[in-house]
Amino acid sequence: MAALPPHPAHDSLRSRWRATLVAALGSDDPGVEPDRYADSLLARWAEPQRRYHTTDHLAAVLDRIDELEGHAGDVAAVRLAAWFHDAVYLPDRSENEERSAHLAERALTELGVDERRTAEVARLVRLTVTHDPAPGDADGEVLCDADLAILAASPQAYAAYAAAVREEYAFVPEEAFRDGRAAVLRQLLALPALFRTPYGREHWEKPARHNLTVELELLAAS
Repeated sequence: MAALPPHPAHDSLRSRWRATLVAALGSDDPGVEPDRYADSLLARWAEPQRRYHTTDHLAAVLDRIDELEGHAGDVAAVRLAAWFHDAVYLPDRSENEERSAHLAERALTELGVDERRTAEVARLVRLTVTHDPAPGDADGEVLCDADLAILAASPQAYAAYAAAVREEYAFVPEEAFRDGRAAVLRQLLALPALFRTPYGREHWEKPARHNLTVELELLAAS
């Protein structure tokens, strides 16, 4: 395996991976070397085609799950799903989530995670296609809210996110990207609620709608 590029979060993320795996297994002796799997995942998150879906995004989603963990039914499954949800990411492909779910199923089975929790992780990864958990799907609500929390960032951080998304889709001509992005923003703004957890609705809904509206206005003016 090629050496990972230096990143200040890697050591912390490896520790978080080990803690999550211990919780998922119910044992502090996983029987395999967990860092090998962490390093493989971190190498994926550091691939050169990524501009937004990077190690920083993984760390941010895990941080938001920490904020929302009291709402989850199986927070270990949610944290594992965060690790895998964009583990396969090619901006010009539509099957990223499905391939990421398959990767989770294979890796977690090798690690000894039980079949029920492995299936839950894979389901959660697939849910990030739509970010539309069913009513009462607490784990899905936590993962989707954590993944979308960037929408509620400060205006400066949101602008950096939007610019990074544009860089990931640099192969798309400007007019086509502008039209596609505007359609996504309008679809999001038409939702009755962007966030499903009580915390997300209280803290993130209003600033997220403001950021989306501003970006849509900027696209229309460009």
